[in-house]
Amino acid sequence: MQDARTAFRVGVDVGGTFTDAVAFDDETGSVRYAKVPSTPADPAEAVIAALDALDIASSDINRFVHGITIGTNAILEGKGAEVWMLVTRGFRDVLDIARTNRATLYDITTLKPPPIVPRTRTAEVDERLMFDGTVLVPLDEDQVRAAIGQMPLEPGTAVIVCFLHSYAFPDHERRVAALLEEAYPDVFVCASSAVLPQFREYERFNTTALNAYIGPLMNRYLTDLQDRLRNRGYGRNIFIMTSNGGVSAAGRARRLPISTVLSGPAGGVAATLHLGARTGLCNLITCDMGGTSTDVCLISDLQVPVTNEQTIGPYANRTPQIEINTVGAGGGSIAWLDAGDILMVGPGSAGAVPGPACYGQGGTDATVTDANLVLNRLKSGSRLAGHIALERDRALASMAPLMEQLGLGADALAEGIIRIAVARMVSAIKQISIAKGFDPRDFVLCSYGGAGPMHAALIAEEMDISRVVLPRGPGTFAALGSLISDIRQDHALTRPLQPARAGYAEIDRVFRNMEEEGRALLQAEGVAPENIAMRRSLGMRYLGQSWELDVEIGDDVQSTEAIDRAFHAVHDRRFGHRSAGATEIVTFRVAAIGLAAPLELPDLHCSGGGSADALVERRRVYFNGALRDTPVYDRDRLPPAAAVEGPAIVEEAGATTVLPPGWRGRANEHGDLVLERR
Repeated sequence: MQDARTAFRVGVDVGGTFTDAVAFDDETGSVRYAKVPSTPADPAEAVIAALDALDIASSDINRFVHGITIGTNAILEGKGAEVWMLVTRGFRDVLDIARTNRATLYDITTLKPPPIVPRTRTAEVDERLMFDGTVLVPLDEDQVRAAIGQMPLEPGTAVIVCFLHSYAFPDHERRVAALLEEAYPDVFVCASSAVLPQFREYERFNTTALNAYIGPLMNRYLTDLQDRLRNRGYGRNIFIMTSNGGVSAAGRARRLPISTVLSGPAGGVAATLHLGARTGLCNLITCDMGGTSTDVCLISDLQVPVTNEQTIGPYANRTPQIEINTVGAGGGSIAWLDAGDILMVGPGSAGAVPGPACYGQGGTDATVTDANLVLNRLKSGSRLAGHIALERDRALASMAPLMEQLGLGADALAEGIIRIAVARMVSAIKQISIAKGFDPRDFVLCSYGGAGPMHAALIAEEMDISRVVLPRGPGTFAALGSLISDIRQDHALTRPLQPARAGYAEIDRVFRNMEEEGRALLQAEGVAPENIAMRRSLGMRYLGQSWELDVEIGDDVQSTEAIDRAFHAVHDRRFGHRSAGATEIVTFRVAAIGLAAPLELPDLHCSGGGSADALVERRRVYFNGALRDTPVYDRDRLPPAAAVEGPAIVEEAGATTVLPPGWRGRANEHGDLVLERR
């Protein structure tokens, strides 16, 4: 154990199968990695186990950043809190009506998902605002008190306040929220104007409902984790990775837990941005493949792609978040046959418990991990996270029913499972690249996660991408990203106006007022004024359109003409055309950023003259329908510039890299493994 000193920055990312941890020593620049099995019944238990695996005293940690999936899982599994709602009279059915689009086009029997707050738990009160915030009907507080008195609110439940046009005048919602907190101090309360101060009732109401749905759960978890860390000697604040690519103090995450639904994947994107800046790679497609799912994101010119139009499961979530596309294809994804005896993979997963069949923990279904083990791409007997021994016999046994039904041998079936999983990941990448006007061949694939390096080259081949970069410590890369991330708070304000009529001075005034508010909030959390940066963007559209596009407003944009040019460029890239018509600003957005201390990873230092020194064994591995004699290398012993020719396997703690025939790999001076097609 180290001598007592406060020198470590620690990041922990809780995944569906494993919990990853990274510690950076600010004094020596050294990095430690740890990976332990997740504990779904008590996620904090795995967090503590990961800290123990790092062999660092909690009192030695000066900054603790945490990526979590608790809120995400609660929404997807339908295990959130009971939520009640107070609305403007006449708008009781907003969540039931939702939008008229059909998610399944050709199924005439399809039904909308049930609302987070059913009609039976919704109460109406008299109050009404105009679109500009003018009070049409004053708030009737006596009626509010009567409605509150009829709600059987108990500790662990939640209640939301959603009034029409509250983004323009939040006072009514604030007053009702205060009355609720006074009457029920142990109930989670939130107002839509505090969660999402933007127009469009359904999206605002639903995002607020989701926030309340996971609020009590998040409060309990953070309280429990803070108590456990405090008992171990860590008395500082906990920071939570948020969906927008930044981090937030735990207090803010308690109030706005909906901002954490992409907490884990956002860490990987942040780490990729750091890698791109360090290596000079500006255009990257990330591919984070874990045990349960794969998250992909497109980074153009090292800019974080933040969107306000995502969903979680079937529900609209309009809080700012990195534009990440998730598909249910991970190492634990289960292979199965549909009604037509067609082989499918995912989205069902074996998860952490019981896990793939080869884990020997009670799982019986064949998974992607089992398929890789059958093909000898994973080594039988090797241990994952230092705990779980892989058993090839169990993997073969899990495939026996599918082999019998399909009439395939074990190798052919296993390769088919992997190809289907790869096809699903390729489809997810096409949605964020080709569908949005980007050619994936112009990008480098950055793959990480415990299963990412195993499939990266196969994905790249399907996408005709010629280069892949696998960062050092890929299995814990998302946890590393949380250490790099800045504090970030996003502020939005709906205020429709036409740039040509309003003038640049008015637009700049609105931005400056929002920036002043954001700066004050960051300083209240202890961020020094010199470490605060602001980023502007606008939700814009052509006059008469229904939906807007997000337009970055850089420091070089100093006129309404420049704003219009920026919008035209975004519209042209997204839809392939532009118009000479008038433009309209719908929403002003400001990202208030508290810059984190820089983190410089040490360069790779490895003894040895070439790849031969890193060779640990040779084994027969299945590629393209045949077993091939394949060298296996230890990644930690690969010196910079040493070439590895495919077919080859490169092993390390936490991940395995597969180089198919036709690929070549080399380590750079930073320890990243770069793969290229010959």
